[in-house]
Amino acid sequence: MSPEQGKRGLIASLRGNFLAGLAVIAPGVLTLWLVWNVINWIDGLILPLIPRRFHPEALTGLDIPGVGVVIFVVFTLIMGYFTKGLIGRTLVGWGERIVEAMPVIRSIYNAVKQIADTILSRQAPTFDRACLVQYPRPGIWAMAFISTTTRGEIGGHLAENGEMVSIFLPTTPNPTSGFLLFVPRADVIELDMSIEDAAKLVISAGLVYPEPRKPGSRPGPARAQPQKISQTSLPD
Repeated sequence: MSPEQGKRGLIASLRGNFLAGLAVIAPGVLTLWLVWNVINWIDGLILPLIPRRFHPEALTGLDIPGVGVVIFVVFTLIMGYFTKGLIGRTLVGWGERIVEAMPVIRSIYNAVKQIADTILSRQAPTFDRACLVQYPRPGIWAMAFISTTTRGEIGGHLAENGEMVSIFLPTTPNPTSGFLLFVPRADVIELDMSIEDAAKLVISAGLVYPEPRKPGSRPGPARAQPQKISQTSLPD
């Protein structure tokens, strides 16, 4: 082996070792960085509301991170317990009626409240299954999530197309944005992978594929076989 080849081999080995170590270290470091920033963010919101003489550095002489998080958790628990009672519910209803009288604030509050209720409520509806749908044109398949069977006015207008499902088609790598589509169930391929695995696939832009499930490990409902979609059914 020539010196030049040995040098290239050494560089390739070092690069491989560095990437392998980075793959091990990066998830932990990024997780700690995210948690640390969330703690500091909450502290920055809560501590300015507390009189300075009650701050940790004023009482102990030490700057203790996370005190704001503890105060926030305790305050949230107290509010949750308080609002379960009659007096608490009455005060909350009174406050909401005041907000309803404010034109701009009312719209913002109602939108945030609906989102919070949907995310935090234990009875809130969640995505049913992951699926594949032809989008934006026939022959191109996209990952999506089935929300519900299309109902109401929209379901009535589209009833002639057969059973319709409401699906959310997320964007990559940010799955919090996307498109709401109403698609015939016959044109959707339902997948056996979990919602979490499908989300990882979307976020990683197709780099992280879940392991295929073993036959009979977790059988799902019978999948509808997609029918051939005409060229006029989807935008070009």
